[in-house]
Formats: sequence, structure tokens, C-alpha cells
Amino acid sequence: MSLTSLTLRTEGLSKHWGGFVANSDISLTFAPGSRHALIGPNGAGKTTFINLLTGSFAPSAGRVWLGDEDITSLPQHVRVKRGLTRTFQINTLFAGLTVLESVLLVIAERKGQQYIWYRTVSTQRAEIDEAMALLTTLKLAADADSITRNLPYGKQRLVEIALALATKPKVLLLDEPAAGIPSGESAALFEVMAELPRDVTILFIEHDMGLVFRFAERITVLVGGKVLTEGTPEQIIADPRVKEVYLGEAEHD
Repeated sequence: MSLTSLTLRTEGLSKHWGGFVANSDISLTFAPGSRHALIGPNGAGKTTFINLLTGSFAPSAGRVWLGDEDITSLPQHVRVKRGLTRTFQINTLFAGLTVLESVLLVIAERKGQQYIWYRTVSTQRAEIDEAMALLTTLKLAADADSITRNLPYGKQRLVEIALALATKPKVLLLDEPAAGIPSGESAALFEVMAELPRDVTILFIEHDMGLVFRFAERITVLVGGKVLTEGTPEQIIADPRVKEVYLGEAEHD
């Protein structure tokens, strides 16, 4: 596989504030369609790394590539249009709208239709069909007419993912998607995510190691802002260094 065919990669990505180093020389690749987890102890630099990918932070050094395009200097909204989407960026925008209306707004924006005010929702047949197909994939079709804020928290997180997928991303970044969700609901959330199409690459941060080892195909371990190791779930769980610095701790969380 050539480098240009890789969905996402970083080269020497680093971030520091004064003497504090959050990320140091991170070079990773994420192949198309992969399900890749980023794990590590608190303060390991996981969320900082996601912020560097999305453009929330500018790197102190290093580059970010999406396909064969260097996106290091692109602003966040342009990265979304290039196919790099993070649920955090859109998670509370439409709480007072129905689920269907929320997804339709994102589809309209993606298609450049957000300013065509004379088009009522009922006339947007193609957009409605696309939105309902997406909601069906995420098992939200029955909630299409529900006000988003009235849904259980687990379903609200699924709506966040629906909004992200409505942007037609190549890469979907999820920062602790199961945080605050009861264990039964979080397992259901990941089961739905597991059924997402393979044209979407998923990179996620998650502290629940049961979910990580069930869902991820590759895992990167960050410690102290640096990559400790990367491998399959089987390789990671068997690595004594990971057990020492993280998995032993995680088992007692």
C-alpha cells in the first residue's frame, strides 16, 4: 500500500506549551476502513493528538496528511469538507430540533443548500431519503421525529455520530464515545458503530478496555505524549510494557 493511499497519517507530530510537552514526535498511519483505538493513562496526550488532527491546535512540529494532501495548515471547517470529522465539533448544535431535522441541516450544509430558504423540508426528498437511510443504519429511524434533547443520553451520542456521518467523512474521530453511558447502552453503541460502512475510517479514544478489545482492529498506546507501541489487540494485551504502564491501572478503574 502506498503512502498516498493511506487515509490519514502523521509525521513527527508534536505539541508543547513552553516546557510542557503534550505530544512528541508522533508518526502514525491509519489505513482506509480501519478501526483504530488510541489508549493510554490520563495525561498521555490522546485528546491533544485528536485536536492536532482536527486543527483545534496548531502543531509545534510535524505534519498531518489526509490521502496525498498536507492538511497541517488547514482550518477545522475545511478539514471537515476534506473528509475529517470529529463528533465533538457538532455534538450540541441542534438540541431543540428533531433528529431528522438535525441530520437534514448537516446534509444541506454539505451540499451548499443551507441558504436556500424557499425550499421547505418537505420538498427535500433526496435529502430526506439520505437522512433516513443514515438513521436506519444507526438504528435511529424510529426516533426521527423526536426532539434530540429528549432522547436518552446513549441515543444522543448516536445522533452525534449521525451528524458526523452526514458530512460524508473519510475519517471519523471519536473522543470517548461511551463516556457517561451505562455499560449496556455503551455496548449497544459500539455494536452499531461496528456496522458502519468500511469506507469510513474510525479512530477513537476509549477507556473501557472491554470495548476497545472487542471493537478495535489496531491499537496505539500513548504514554507521556509518545507512542509506546502499536499492534493488534492480541499483541497489545500480551505486551508487558502496556500491562505495566496502563492495563494494570485500567483494570482497577
